[in-house]
Amino acid sequence: MTKQATTLLRINASMRKHGSTSRQLTDELIDSLVASQPNKQIVTRELAGGVPFVDEDWIGANFTDESERSEAQKAKLAMSDEMVAELEAADTIVIGVPIYNFGVPAALKAWVDMVCRARRTFAYTENGPVGLLKDKKAYLVIASGGTDSGSEIDFATGYLRHVLGFIGIHDVTVVDASGLMKDENASLARARGQISEQLEAA
Repeated sequence: MTKQATTLLRINASMRKHGSTSRQLTDELIDSLVASQPNKQIVTRELAGGVPFVDEDWIGANFTDESERSEAQKAKLAMSDEMVAELEAADTIVIGVPIYNFGVPAALKAWVDMVCRARRTFAYTENGPVGLLKDKKAYLVIASGGTDSGSEIDFATGYLRHVLGFIGIHDVTVVDASGLMKDENASLARARGQISEQLEAA
């Protein structure tokens, strides 16, 4: 019996398309995951070309009932709808995350704003917001020059864990290539060791 194809969503947040450590390690992680699950289909969301920012028109369209949206409002939400659909369809999400100035790149923050959608990826309940994206696995490939992942000056890793949990994705694994400027070889060896561990687990 043929296994049903599954989908891996790759999100590239580095603004460098060449010479990027987060992209390189994301390649290696995905190669490992696909080797163990060759039926996976890969969808790539490239953020280096820019992501729209939330503005007043976007907010108005988002909070208008879907059945009542104008054509202009539908067009305003088109990219957000596409990004949300990618998340909904994926069972595995791999995000390459360079740490810029202690946080996530602006384009990745803009992507977060595009996919955190009430009634689509989370719902308000009497007990607070509840994530609607279930049964998904996420990997964060963290790369930085001098900011150690998980340290008090790392405002990227914990933020992304929280955001993913907010929309229902609680199974999150970090591949840590932080501190590259302090000891590049040790940082890369640690990250590749973690990738190997994921392959063994898979």
